[in-house]
Amino acid sequence: MKRKVFISHEIYGVNDFIKMQVEAYSNANTTVECISLYSDNRIFPYEQEQEAYEYFINDVGFDVPLDKLTGKILESMTHYDEVLLIGFSVGATLAWRLSELPLQGVVCVYGSRIRQYLDVNPSCPTLVILPSHEKSFDVHELKETLDTLPAVHTRQYLGQHGFMDSNNSNYNHGSYLQSQAEISQFFDIKQGGLCNEPK
Repeated sequence: MKRKVFISHEIYGVNDFIKMQVEAYSNANTTVECISLYSDNRIFPYEQEQEAYEYFINDVGFDVPLDKLTGKILESMTHYDEVLLIGFSVGATLAWRLSELPLQGVVCVYGSRIRQYLDVNPSCPTLVILPSHEKSFDVHELKETLDTLPAVHTRQYLGQHGFMDSNNSNYNHGSYLQSQAEISQFFDIKQGGLCNEPK
């Protein structure tokens, strides 16, 4: 079985963390591709979080990338048996909005803006990984809403936005390990130490 996994990145661009995620899910049967949302492939350092956020909101946004991502996904469906999508932060919100496509699975990791697109009803299995705390809204309230959707599975781990990224000041090692295993189990990727026994 041939599988394609797309990764949708955070406001920082295709940085070392995203590249590590590409490596984590690549194997003999799985091709992983990260699509840069930035036309010039720019990468922001973590110290420029505000600049990165403003650039994404003002120059990219949550609408423009959808056509590009949709085209890539639909085209890949003609070449692969399974097509999956993982998104982080703003990329998770985009992944959420694409979950109505005929994908085999979608993972959204701390996509805080999902709360603005609750009219979306995923048509494929969708795993939403949330932190225990967000500065700008009530995570538990969002979780309760998402838990009412039949295709959605939510998981919440100790930490704040960015807890999976070891280069981020909000990194939480335990929550990173749990999340990485959860994603791998969700995609049923049997690769070097990332797989958990079924629950």
